[in-house]
Amino acid sequence: MAVSFIHLSDIHFGQEKGGELETHDDVKERLLVDAASQVKDMGLSIDGIIVTGDVAYAGKSEEFKSAGHWLDRLAKGVGCRETAVQVVPGNHDIDREEISDGCKLMLDSILHSGESMFDKYLNNSADCEALYRKLGAYFDFAEGYNCFLDKKGGIASNKSFELAPGRFIRIMGLNSSLMCWSSEKEGDLFLGARQRVLPITSGEELVVLCHHPLHWFNDGKTAQKYIRNRARVLMTGHEHKPSVSLDTSKHGRDLLTIASGAAVPPHASEEYGYTYNILTFDWDAHHDALKVSIVPRTWSDDDMDFVADEELLKETGNSLVLASANFRASKIEVELETPDNSDEVEYPEMAVDRIVIIEETTVPDRFAMVLLRFFRDLSPTQRMRILVKMEALPPTWKGVMTHGMERNVVDKLMREGQLANLEAEIEREQTNDLH
Repeated sequence: MAVSFIHLSDIHFGQEKGGELETHDDVKERLLVDAASQVKDMGLSIDGIIVTGDVAYAGKSEEFKSAGHWLDRLAKGVGCRETAVQVVPGNHDIDREEISDGCKLMLDSILHSGESMFDKYLNNSADCEALYRKLGAYFDFAEGYNCFLDKKGGIASNKSFELAPGRFIRIMGLNSSLMCWSSEKEGDLFLGARQRVLPITSGEELVVLCHHPLHWFNDGKTAQKYIRNRARVLMTGHEHKPSVSLDTSKHGRDLLTIASGAAVPPHASEEYGYTYNILTFDWDAHHDALKVSIVPRTWSDDDMDFVADEELLKETGNSLVLASANFRASKIEVELETPDNSDEVEYPEMAVDRIVIIEETTVPDRFAMVLLRFFRDLSPTQRMRILVKMEALPPTWKGVMTHGMERNVVDKLMREGQLANLEAEIEREQTNDLH
């Protein structure tokens, strides 16, 4: 069963100044119209929206709030759930005003001493908290989409999709923003072993999301070896220039790299335009391989609208079958079932999301919407007010509520059958906001 996505990067909500506000708002509106039109014309069923970083411009709550409203409209236009968004953080998703002097000293120390110092800080809870503080507003936004950001130097999101019996893709997001501050350059960033050591699972191929291309990382050569050998697709943003390349140098293990370009770069120019992609992942039964179809869309100044990008895929073509070692390694034999009347097949709706977080649990649709409204749409003060009112705070709580603690409390409310009460309290808070 093929799965399709709208792929965006570098939307930069909040960057607009002066007349650019009108220009960028127009581009965003045209993207909504174009995506909905393309999906309809191609007869696609969209499973989700992928954003490879820089949702915001300065990492502020109000920027993420505006982005959330816009993504809701995009989801509605292309026919997928509002909750079916997967994000990773970029350098503009950090709030530089939250970078303390102590954090700057740690970043300088990591640059000077290397990965061993990076690991040392990650293993110290106070130091780790200082490194992650700049992502405070992003935490709320991403948690709303069930994109758990591992605060121990681990991955940024993790969702699995079934293409056929015994054939899956796992879309894993990496956090490339921890070493970002304001003037980082190529070679300054670290992924760290907690992220770059990718899993190998028979029957499952990896699609890796990372805002920065690998040459931005100090440990990029090692990360490249892991990704080259263990992933089938790498999707990046940051550099605002779209490209697609296919590496077939490893027998049986192809790697497709998609540099997304920018949905809304700071300044559109001949080199940097407005772009987005429509991607479809499918299982190629004949080759037992991952098939990827790409529909790139780019802005035309002649049309003042999005059009097909005729140049981007001249070398690779728009439909690629990738040699997939992990599919072939699976011991599960896959047999296609042909219905008696293939013209009248009814596919039942899934009872739960296909969302998979680090703990490998699935999230029902109703709870996914609660997460979105609770974390993305409410302020920390509003969330705390709800938890106090519902007497949901843990007995050990002493006035400091970390993001992980908040999520654990909300999960506990769901397990205890209090979802309806939580929904009512969220509704009450949002209604009060309107008055």
